[in-house]
Amino acid sequence: MKNAKCLMKLIRQKLFFRLSNWLCNRWVSERSLPVGGVHFGNLRRVEPISRNWGYDRGLPIDRYYIEAFLYRCSSDIRGRVLEIGDNSYSRRFGENRVTTNDVLHVVEGNPNATVVADLTCAEHIASNIFDCIILTQTLQLIYDVRAALRTLYRILKPGGVLLTTFPGITKISNREWTGSWFWGFTSFSAQRLFEETFPSTSIKVEAQGNVLAAIAFLHGLSVEELRQEELDYFDPEYEVSIAVRAAKPEALV
Repeated sequence: MKNAKCLMKLIRQKLFFRLSNWLCNRWVSERSLPVGGVHFGNLRRVEPISRNWGYDRGLPIDRYYIEAFLYRCSSDIRGRVLEIGDNSYSRRFGENRVTTNDVLHVVEGNPNATVVADLTCAEHIASNIFDCIILTQTLQLIYDVRAALRTLYRILKPGGVLLTTFPGITKISNREWTGSWFWGFTSFSAQRLFEETFPSTSIKVEAQGNVLAAIAFLHGLSVEELRQEELDYFDPEYEVSIAVRAAKPEALV
């Protein structure tokens, strides 16, 4: 009797798995276009529509996600803020909460820069001085990314917040950043990387994107060429933009 019950259980399991596979295959086939049924139109080309990230057509698609992230974290942008390259996001999203704007650039010559430093070896920047650091689309350009994160952690005040973004699915640039585009990230690698420096409980990683947004971004199309619902739809298998909010713990009492 016991063997018969086991046999019936195995038969039911096999039937269940076969039915599940049949339903899954039918669902995929109904949603998929047949071979030869895809019409590429203007996208059937081996050169992108724009190599300028979409700036020549409107707002780049990755910037839509970056700015949405900074808007959601706008309350963190306060006090003394450090930003990379210029202070446009500090002014836009920090409003009257920002008391001091600092701009970091890696080499001399940027008229906006108040701090010139390589984040991997920036001992001349004092510790515990920034309430917020905005670091957009930069970490992929730093080879010793771990050293850079240690510097960012050190120069944040206790309770300070790092807001950083970097690309997921992207083209790379051999024009503006020749020879310095080192890394590609996923939300999983970002979590592991930041946990080496920041407490895991103070890290929030998020990703945005979908297959249409990824294709459009790779072609250099702009936000204006997609619908909002197309931009906002998230498919975790197509991470176009990755963002991290990481906080330095408050000082121990």
